[in-house]
Amino acid sequence: MAGCSAKVVIFGSIYVDMAIRCEEFPDSSKAVGGSEFSNVLTGSGANQATQAALCGCDVYLVGKVGSDIFGKFAKENLSGFGVNCDFVFEAETKSTGLSVSLANRKGHNRTCISKGANRSIRPAELQSQEFEELISSANVCLINGDMERSAVISIIRTAKLARTPVILDPQIASERYSQGGADLPADYYSADILVPNFAEATELFNESGQNFHNAKLIGSDLLGRGVGCVIVKLGRRGVVVVDRAGADHIAAFDVKVVDHNGSGDAFNGALAACRAVTEPIREAVKFASAAGALACSKFGAQEALPRKEKIIEILQDLPR
Repeated sequence: MAGCSAKVVIFGSIYVDMAIRCEEFPDSSKAVGGSEFSNVLTGSGANQATQAALCGCDVYLVGKVGSDIFGKFAKENLSGFGVNCDFVFEAETKSTGLSVSLANRKGHNRTCISKGANRSIRPAELQSQEFEELISSANVCLINGDMERSAVISIIRTAKLARTPVILDPQIASERYSQGGADLPADYYSADILVPNFAEATELFNESGQNFHNAKLIGSDLLGRGVGCVIVKLGRRGVVVVDRAGADHIAAFDVKVVDHNGSGDAFNGALAACRAVTEPIREAVKFASAAGALACSKFGAQEALPRKEKIIEILQDLPR
């Protein structure tokens, strides 16, 4: 991926993740001692925007936080990576999205998630002249389906009118595809690139090779509905790219997996960065796959996201 100042607009969630390690989980009405508190930024939008910025792009994040200390923390964190937060709106009556976790000595987790301001963004906030100009000036727009559906549709329509390429992660379980019940809005099928993640789907991981076959069938079905290109992520089994030129399997990079957290966001952010400089789709997928692999080799989410130089290095040197 060549050096660039290509503009990427990303729409996705923003959370502050608070975690405490404890010896054992508390019983009802009981408090236990804890240690090793961490407080980090996460969420599809925050992670992917950071990854695209680490790849050298001019990144604008679109999302919503509360007008609280966590919202301030989120914006300062993102700005530190060079992410523009002019369109990270503030909710007056909602808190910033929070994820609160307890991890015991056995490594088990208990987590409570509050979407907070993430669920309060509305299409009206995305229809100003300034926002339309932002979308029009972007090289690519990456949209995450974990946000309010009406807002997702609004941004897709704005991008299509502006002829800005759309990458959409629909955030829908693979089982619903396989059972014929995906019921995605019609606007989702207008995406230039659709990136479903089937890494958790056991029906795609059997040893007979059906993972590629099923991914190809699903990709072909989505193409027939209007999608320009489908990139099916299969975790350790790699990626399947399906477009009008055919279907190709791109093998996963062989790395020691430490933590899967953040790998999907690394893939999406790097894919958007690469497509913003008009790299061929299969080359962009290889670049994104390398980013996802590197993110798997470290603990954490945002802190595990790789810089462009490291991605290029693994593309050149890592045995495949």
